[in-house]
Amino acid sequence: MIRSESVLGLPGYQITGIEEKSGRLRISARHAGPISCPHCDGAHLRVKDRRFRRPRHEDWGIRHSELLLESRKFLCRDCQRSFWQRFPGLLPHKRATEPFRRCVALKHFDGISRRRLGQREGIGSATVERWFEDFLQLQTAQRCPAACPRVLGIDEHFFTRRHGYATTLCNLQSHKVFDVVLGRSEASLEGYLQQLPGKERVLVVCMDLASVYRSLVRKYFPNARIVADRFHVIRLINHHFLSCWREIDPIGAKHRGLLSLLRRHRHHLRPEQAVRLQTYFAQFPVLESIYGFKQRLCYLLLKKHRTRNQCLRLIPRFLKAIHQLRQSGLAQLVQLGETLHSWSTEIARMWRFTRNNGITEGFHTKMELLQRQAYGFRNFNNYRLRVRIMCS
Repeated sequence: MIRSESVLGLPGYQITGIEEKSGRLRISARHAGPISCPHCDGAHLRVKDRRFRRPRHEDWGIRHSELLLESRKFLCRDCQRSFWQRFPGLLPHKRATEPFRRCVALKHFDGISRRRLGQREGIGSATVERWFEDFLQLQTAQRCPAACPRVLGIDEHFFTRRHGYATTLCNLQSHKVFDVVLGRSEASLEGYLQQLPGKERVLVVCMDLASVYRSLVRKYFPNARIVADRFHVIRLINHHFLSCWREIDPIGAKHRGLLSLLRRHRHHLRPEQAVRLQTYFAQFPVLESIYGFKQRLCYLLLKKHRTRNQCLRLIPRFLKAIHQLRQSGLAQLVQLGETLHSWSTEIARMWRFTRNNGITEGFHTKMELLQRQAYGFRNFNNYRLRVRIMCS
């Protein structure tokens, strides 16, 4: 015999009758479980009133269904307080069961629009959005931990033209998005970081060369060590080198073929490309020396998995390169030297710590896909909940 619980998907119910009315199934059921007072947990009760509740339930095939439940009002003889009977799977003051609300939320999660889903189920589009937000909040509470991860990645990404940028906090150990916060300035992030639990657990924070994030980490994460992201450091070096090249040879800097060769590392050049580059350097010997210096600096910063003693031997070479940049006399190289000097401690930690923000950048690509699929988000809270579910 088929149990009523298996049919309804709700525990403790017994089906007493099924009828079809206006194309909709009405399932009469009653809850056979014990009833106790929610205030004092007393069992000495007296029935004061009765009423019927007709909440929507999961569809049977293509037919809508609703439950017919007799709800009784009790008076507790122990505490002399009244209460209405509560049903498992049906929250107070709700006109739909939790399985039906979850079913609607999952359909909207799979891509069915609010308007189409509301027309199909006979509910409003605002109701679909409200149920979907409740579903995301429940999933977020179950999946996302409350405390901060030990290895944290911080980066920014563009949200909308109206709201500007948002900050992504990523767990680099478990490859999950920890949270998304609107804004990237110290004023917009200060309130969030003050209330963030478990900040003392963070040991390593990986970021690009953003002074705002560095000051926030030093202020709110007392035990964290900041590690610069290797990709952004190498990109900064290449950017200043190309800017210096434009000042030395404005005409040659517009040649796309030469630009492609100068961006590459020497070990990626084919023999004919290396010959072509040497022919060009014969016209600008200064540019050849700058190019060689840039290559040696990049090779130095690309070293990974170094021990403490090996890092101690690399530090003098790095400091010497910074000193040469600051004494070069070229504006772009001097500016690069000042930036590397300001971030010298964080950049030197790249040799020891292998974490980088590539995981965070990958999640930004997924966030852009979510925005395209939703045709943009106007509510940041909905966007934040969607990201925490899809990227965890």
